[in-house]
Amino acid sequence: MNIRQLEKIDTLFVNCHLCTMADDRLSVIPDGALAVTGQQIAWVGKEEELPEALLKNIHLKARIIDCKNRWILPGFVDCHTHLVWAGSRCREFEQRLLGVSYEEIARSGGGILSTVTATRAAGHAQLYEASANRLTALIHNGITTVEIKTGYGLDLDSELKMLEVIQQLDQSFPVHIEPTFLGAHALPPEFKDDPDAYIEQVTQVLIPRVKSQGIATAVDAFCESIAFTPKQTASVFRAAADAGFNIKLHAEQLSDSGGAALAAEFNALSCDHLEYLSGESARKMAQKKVTAVLLPGAFYYLHETKKPPVQLCRDLNISMALATDLNPGSSPVFSMTLIMNMACNLFGMTCEEALLGATINSAKALGLDSKKGSLEPEKEADLVIWDIETPSDLCYLAGLEPVKQVMIKGGFLDTKA
Repeated sequence: MNIRQLEKIDTLFVNCHLCTMADDRLSVIPDGALAVTGQQIAWVGKEEELPEALLKNIHLKARIIDCKNRWILPGFVDCHTHLVWAGSRCREFEQRLLGVSYEEIARSGGGILSTVTATRAAGHAQLYEASANRLTALIHNGITTVEIKTGYGLDLDSELKMLEVIQQLDQSFPVHIEPTFLGAHALPPEFKDDPDAYIEQVTQVLIPRVKSQGIATAVDAFCESIAFTPKQTASVFRAAADAGFNIKLHAEQLSDSGGAALAAEFNALSCDHLEYLSGESARKMAQKKVTAVLLPGAFYYLHETKKPPVQLCRDLNISMALATDLNPGSSPVFSMTLIMNMACNLFGMTCEEALLGATINSAKALGLDSKKGSLEPEKEADLVIWDIETPSDLCYLAGLEPVKQVMIKGGFLDTKA
């Protein structure tokens, strides 16, 4: 406990129950209190144990929030989204309902490439407005940290346009945004007969330019039969590592490509999807502490049947994160509570695993667990007050978003408590 922080308390939450996510557990504190100084949490504990120094030094302008017996949890961390796009893929949704597979749609020129066409054609203002509306929806659902990928441009100008929109969102919204460059998302039409030439473009032109602009923190790729081979993905990762980027990967969604092992080889922060994760690749992920990001929204929308090996991840002590995977084709999902419900019902995760997956483990997937994802002193004051009976309600009550108040870095987004 930092005494100096306790001398300048800005906000004190009382009459609340805390689900802190400390020590990789729910770490529930009933009848708790939480103090905020500036942008950081200063103190967390039972209300009856509030330090005398804190009570003495609450200045006249400090806010004391009576939570009325509600719950406080860390703000959700959405560690995998494709939030910036133009156009609609509703027609493809209808095709899948008639039995056309995701792979068939992609190979016929639909899927990601249809969004690439629309996104390339969209102006900056149009793209920003649509993306801002989506980001607002996420925040209202209790999400306070968002990763946003590019990957719907697939050429230098369009990828930079997407990154500029992400940068504008970051400047306009209080939510913390992690921008990820996903140039190796799909093969653009102009390189349809020469994927190696496109990978050379990504590694020799796009990654250096993105680095020079200073507007991305990580590089991602899609290692899959309908995207890029492990060899091509490794080329992207070598260029990303040389440029100093964090590394993430889409892999093992439709087949066992060995991408997860490759992610471990390059010390990736996370490997995402993982329905076809093998035992050998999982052990390599465990050795390198690569977080497994599970995406039940895509599993649900694509009518998949092969589930990610949750028990294997448990056995190997691999941290399991959850994310919306918000995108126009395979997971147009805006609700983290719905994602947690899917994770429990479709993947067999427990409520505790789902809650950890949406908070501290998602923070690990972004390399932000020292600052985000749990309610602990000296971490950033990102928290949500929920009108629920128990934290498990957030997994159980599908479709209900009982958010009462959101705080990001010590500032309130609304005053509905």
